[in-house]
Amino acid sequence: MSYPHLIAATALALAAAGAHAQAPSPNTSSPIPEPPGIAAAPAAPVEAAVRQAGFLKTLKGGVQLLQAPGEAARVAQAGDALLPGGRITTGPDSAASLVLRDGSTLVLGPSSQMELTAFSFDATTHEGNLLASLLKGSLRMITGLLGKSHPEAVRIETQFAFVGVRGTDFIVQADEQP
Repeated sequence: MSYPHLIAATALALAAAGAHAQAPSPNTSSPIPEPPGIAAAPAAPVEAAVRQAGFLKTLKGGVQLLQAPGEAARVAQAGDALLPGGRITTGPDSAASLVLRDGSTLVLGPSSQMELTAFSFDATTHEGNLLASLLKGSLRMITGLLGKSHPEAVRIETQFAFVGVRGTDFIVQADEQP
C-alpha cells in the first residue's frame, strides 16, 4: 500500500476510534474540543494552558511524546497536551492524530517523527503561525482557522524541503537521509 493510501486509511481508522479514545468536551462553545480534564485544571498551570498548542486526540499502537528538549520521552495518551517544541514519535504499527487550537488536524503515520517547532494563534484575529518539522515518516494535515485565514503562516519542513500551505488538506512524506 502506498504512503498516501496508508495515511488515508490510518486517518479513517483514527477518526472511527476517536469516539472511544476521548471523552466528550465539557466546553461546547469553543470551536476546538479540549482534552478531558482541562477545564478542571488548577489555576497554577495557567501559563502552560496559554502555551498549549493542542492535544493528542487519538492514538494507535506505541506513541511517544517529548514535551521539551532535555526531557525524557514518555508514552503518550489521548488527551495529552502538546506544547510548542513538543515532539511526537510513532512506532512501526502506530499512528497519532492531534488537534491544534485553531482546529488544524494532523495525523502522523507509522514510523514517523514530528516536532511542533512553533505555534501561536489568536482566536480573535485568527493570526499566528504554525511551523512543524516532519523529521521522518508521513503526515496528513487538514488546516484549521489559521491556514484558512493566513495560509502563508502555515509551514511544514522536512530535511530537504519546506511545504507552504495553499490548500486545506495535504500529505507530506519524509524519508530519512539517503
